[in-house]
Amino acid sequence: MSALRVEPAEVIPAGFAELPAGAPRIAVVVSLTFPGMTAQTLELMRRFTRTAFEALLAAGARAELVDSAAADLLPPAELAGCDGVLFLGGGDVDGALYGHHGYVPNSYGVDRRADEYCLELIRGVLDRDQPLLAICRGSQLLNVACGGTLVPDLDPWQLHRGGPGKPIFLDEEVSLVPGSRIARILGRERATVRSGHHQAVGTVAPALAVAAVADDGVVEGTEHREKSWVLGVQWHPEDSDGSAGDRALLFEAFVARCAGRPAPADALARTS
Repeated sequence: MSALRVEPAEVIPAGFAELPAGAPRIAVVVSLTFPGMTAQTLELMRRFTRTAFEALLAAGARAELVDSAAADLLPPAELAGCDGVLFLGGGDVDGALYGHHGYVPNSYGVDRRADEYCLELIRGVLDRDQPLLAICRGSQLLNVACGGTLVPDLDPWQLHRGGPGKPIFLDEEVSLVPGSRIARILGRERATVRSGHHQAVGTVAPALAVAAVADDGVVEGTEHREKSWVLGVQWHPEDSDGSAGDRALLFEAFVARCAGRPAPADALARTS
C-alpha cells in the first residue's frame, strides 16, 4: 500500500454538526490511499473528496466518511443506518473481478481488498434499495457488482483523458439519454463534464440501463432499472474545475431523495 494517504481532516469541512437533527445521513465511500498513489493523485483525491463533502453539506446532508482502504473496515451492515450512499473515484478495479486476467495497460491503484469490500457494500445497498450515487470508479464497481464488465484500457482514449505531459482531466461532451434520470436532473440531453479515465463500463449489467454516452460510444452513465434511485456517472461532478451548477443539481437531487423530499429537477425535464 502507498505511504501517501489523504487525511480525513483535509477533506471533511466544518459545518455538519450545525445541521438540523433530521438531516439525512449519507455514507461517503472512498479509499484514502491505494497502491502507487503519487503526489499528483493524492492532491486530486484530496480536492475531489473535499468538494464532494462540501456539495453534500451545501445540499443539507450529514456526510460520514467510510475508508475502503482502512486497516479496520467498517462492517457492511453499518450502512443500513444511512439514508443514502455515495461512492467516489480512485484506483482501477481488479480485472479478475469481471473476468479479465490479462495485462492491463496504464493500470494503477489496484487494491483487491478494497474492491471486494466495495462490491459487498454496493450489493447490500442495492438489497436494501437505498439511494446510491456512484462516481467514476464507483460507477464501474456498480456495473461489476450487478454482473457487468469493464473496458480494461480505452483505445482510442483522447476524449476521456489528457495525453502524456498534459493534465489528466479534461472537458468532455456527453449525450444524456432522453428520459434518463441524469437528463431529468440536469434538464438537458448534452453536458460538458470533467473526465480523466482509462477504464469504463464495458458490457452493461442486465439490471442497469445506459443513461449517458460519450461521442465515441463509450458508456458514461448508468441507472438501475428497478431500484428507486441508483445512478452511476463515469465523469467527476465533484471536480471543482467543472460546472458548479451541474454539481449542485446532481447532489441536491441525490440528497433530496435520501431525505425523502420531492426533487423537481429529478421529476420534470427542464430546458437548458
